[in-house]
Amino acid sequence: MKKKLVSAVLCAAMTATMLAGCGSKPAEAPATTTDTKTEAEAPAADDAAAEAPAADDAAADDTAAEAPADDTASGEVVTIGFAQVGHESDWRTASTKSCQTVFSAENGYDLQFVDCDNDSAKQIEAVRGFIQQQVDYIIIDPIVSTGWDTVLTECEEAGIPVIVIDRTIDDSDKYVSWVGSNFKTEGLAAGEWLKAYAAAKGMEDVNVLVIEGSTGASATIGRTDGFKEIADAEGWNIIDSQSGDFTQAGGQEVMESYCKSYEGQFNVVVCQNDNEAFGAMEAMKNAGVSYGVDGDVVLISFDACTAGLEEVMAGNITADFECNPLAAPFVEDVIKTLQSGGTPEKEVFMVEHWYVKEDILSDITVNGEKQELTVVTQEIIDAQY
Repeated sequence: MKKKLVSAVLCAAMTATMLAGCGSKPAEAPATTTDTKTEAEAPAADDAAAEAPAADDAAADDTAAEAPADDTASGEVVTIGFAQVGHESDWRTASTKSCQTVFSAENGYDLQFVDCDNDSAKQIEAVRGFIQQQVDYIIIDPIVSTGWDTVLTECEEAGIPVIVIDRTIDDSDKYVSWVGSNFKTEGLAAGEWLKAYAAAKGMEDVNVLVIEGSTGASATIGRTDGFKEIADAEGWNIIDSQSGDFTQAGGQEVMESYCKSYEGQFNVVVCQNDNEAFGAMEAMKNAGVSYGVDGDVVLISFDACTAGLEEVMAGNITADFECNPLAAPFVEDVIKTLQSGGTPEKEVFMVEHWYVKEDILSDITVNGEKQELTVVTQEIIDAQY
């Protein structure tokens, strides 16, 4: 429940954070939202607070300056609204589960969760619904990276801190922290790995087909730009690049079209998440195209979910570049920092790994730094999300 005690401290923390911010990198109407267990109507506005005398407000503000603000420590329930992209992939499911586990009732939270089903308008409306409910914090995994400034201004005016996870927002910095991955680095890593792998395998020509993620998503933009930077420097031929919308069905549909249009012309397929790779594998199998370690086509993927790593160990996906979905513990650290009156980091990067089947390369150089390649074992798969 939103308390004046918390509001005063949070507003001060928000002001400090906005001054320290360093740039922008890091819908079904939500009359009701879904928490981790049941559907619940949005709580009514606090009429009593709205009618309280101004003198009482001033007294509360003075008290807030002296009292601790950590609701979880004092037993107060912290209400969080989470506007999730959707449920299009194994990665997304793991991301949602991470938040539901960390921000549980047992841990002192009331999580109001909205699956936005990859609908940008629905996601904006979900955030406005959270404002109306007067939640304490809002978490957003933005479907697209632009069109956010107006609603984030509304959050700021309501005194509700916003934490962005996974994908980035590029047209506003009115959020306290972004927690996620460096998508361009992932794309660069895939390119650097392919450069080293092609040299080790004696591949003279590199002809690439790309299955991109959702159009406008920062993960799509970063992975595309990073990989293309290496491809352009190496003179590789990117034959075509189309969106598979981060889904297995989308990956299969695009790959079926590629197999018909570019038969015999490609030897590398880059899928921007594992589910697209699963669809591409099915399409190539049906078309009689061999892929993976012992095949004619090098298959590169991103995310490195459990099922993806199983395909790496089986030799079907040649390399898989991790995008860590377990952001919730890092988000909780941000919230605790705010509640203690501190200023969290504007950008919090997740730890990630690059996975391969063969041990012919031990590392690659990305952005001037050596980064280890991890050969997939059953032990690694068992520990993955």
